[in-house]
Amino acid sequence: MTWTFTGDVDEFPAPAEAWLRRDPVRNTVPLTVLRRVRLGLWNDDLLLGWYATGGEVAGAVLHTPPHPLLLGDIPVAVVPELAEAVRDREIAAVSGPKEQVEAFAAARGREPGERVELRLYRLDTLRAPHLPGAARMAGDGDLTAVVEWMSAFCAEADPHPQAGDVRAQVAQRVGLGEFVLWEDGGRPVAMAAFSEPVIGMSRIGPVYTPPGLRGRGYGSAVTYAATRAAGEAGADLVLLFTDLANPTSNSIYQALGYRPIADYAAITFTTAAAPA
Repeated sequence: MTWTFTGDVDEFPAPAEAWLRRDPVRNTVPLTVLRRVRLGLWNDDLLLGWYATGGEVAGAVLHTPPHPLLLGDIPVAVVPELAEAVRDREIAAVSGPKEQVEAFAAARGREPGERVELRLYRLDTLRAPHLPGAARMAGDGDLTAVVEWMSAFCAEADPHPQAGDVRAQVAQRVGLGEFVLWEDGGRPVAMAAFSEPVIGMSRIGPVYTPPGLRGRGYGSAVTYAATRAAGEAGADLVLLFTDLANPTSNSIYQALGYRPIADYAAITFTTAAAPA
């Protein structure tokens, strides 16, 4: 029983990816990030890990600095061994299913900092909001505006964002047709993205409306449009995450037809060791 690691995506074994694919709901983030790694993003200081017991893969994790260590739905019992195996690696945060994240934070030996409680939703039956305006896909001419909104979204979502330029990621996703804009009066007023489907699974996010345009239903409208776009791209399983500290977004997504299925968490770490 052991954890094995590689920094080369080509060395990530097929059984480890198959383990992630066996549950595309609970492993939604590692699956979509792995796909983007294969497309050429986040190759610097990449870490891919898998846990094997009796010759069978039983867990997988990904780390694409400066982003959090991503935990798949790994057995909780093997989390302390994972924390020990990566003890010498700089890990600013951990994200994944709530129980596993809490177990990793407890075993990490570092004082936990900020914590974000998340809820994973799955689309049941999509319901359309009735709002003025129309959706369109973002194109190359929208790149500057989408990068600006993406940067603003990241700053709001993480009060202590890691260094990094989002432009390359946004440019790739715009090129793949993953960003949707909602327009009202001929101008973009909100954006949402969806991940290109992986084995029929797509995840909505980010969703962003500039502060001066909030409270008008644009977030609902663009989320609806992005959900439809994901379905048209081949997704039969559409997911999204919400911050439990934001009751507005949780109610909006449920009104569109999303249903809660699991709790997740993200925990940052301070640099100081936790008291003994």
